[in-house]
Amino acid sequence: MSAKQQRVKVGISIGDYNGIGPEIIIKTLRDKAMTDFFTPVIFSPAKLFAYQKNVFKINQNYHIIDSATQAQAGKINIVNLSADNVMVDFGKPTQASTQFAIQSLEAAMGALQNGEVDLLVTAPINKDEMIREGFPFTGHTEYLEKCAGKKGLMFMISDDLKVAVSTHHIPVAEVAGQINAEKLKKQIRLLNRCLKEDFSVEKPKIAVLGLNPHAGDGGTIGTEEQTIISPVIRELFDDGILTFGPYPADSFFQPEKYSAFDAVLAMYHDQGLTPFKTLAYELGVNYTAGLPFVRTSPDHGVAYDIAGKNLADATSFEEAVFAGIRIFLNRTENAELYSNRLRPRRSYKENNRDEDLPAESE
Repeated sequence: MSAKQQRVKVGISIGDYNGIGPEIIIKTLRDKAMTDFFTPVIFSPAKLFAYQKNVFKINQNYHIIDSATQAQAGKINIVNLSADNVMVDFGKPTQASTQFAIQSLEAAMGALQNGEVDLLVTAPINKDEMIREGFPFTGHTEYLEKCAGKKGLMFMISDDLKVAVSTHHIPVAEVAGQINAEKLKKQIRLLNRCLKEDFSVEKPKIAVLGLNPHAGDGGTIGTEEQTIISPVIRELFDDGILTFGPYPADSFFQPEKYSAFDAVLAMYHDQGLTPFKTLAYELGVNYTAGLPFVRTSPDHGVAYDIAGKNLADATSFEEAVFAGIRIFLNRTENAELYSNRLRPRRSYKENNRDEDLPAESE
């Protein structure tokens, strides 16, 4: 692991602590060597982790700080959000656990936007309870978009399969009305750029799924493929973006088919996430693509049914941490290469020296 990677500060929000959030964080960090790879910065009441590490019988020391600016490499840092004891009631959300989920997320995002951490990894939240407590977003993605001031793309990633979804957390009855040519073009262009900058894919190949069963069957089961999706694919392909489809979703997710592409764009949430979570299982990561910062999360929920029973598998959360680090480093390297690109030079013979031309305007 490079020295640059060791210095990466990973901000971590705890999600609903009556679910499995703190457990998978603790288990991810139980190997002391993990802090040789990155610097974890958890936003939580410190006493919560002191309690939960005892529940799961994991010996762990924490560096308690007031601000992410005080985080130290080689230690598990906790930005203490409360000095009070926290009442844990495993298996069900409470007002306190929901309020701290919101507070942790907002504190971590604030540190990310201030440059105090390099990326964000979020533990699972209970969306319904957070909305009841006044959180005006239907999920992490929508909150992150508001903070960034731009639209992102929900992108589920693993080593073997990457699936983005055109529409996020909306009712199925509204999906067709949200599919339009301009939106799809923007999303596919964003996906193409993301694969290049965040995943170092030189010439991405993108598969696009149809909206209707059998991709419309030539217009007999819906016309969106003919009137919207296919024309977008042709236009972008002619512009040099290797986009293919639309493919019938029911038969696409076979290894010999999806493995031919670097990413897939599904039309709606369950069309993409159901096969992804089935195939990627514990190795899947939720990544919000297209934003000016990096955020990842595990691809599962709060799992109240196993909370507190020492049954939670931390694999997806661990994958989220390392995927976030790889994406951050890829972005950093890409930005450095771009900023240091060769520029044309002109010779000043009169003083026998060279001088750079001004950079081209973007």
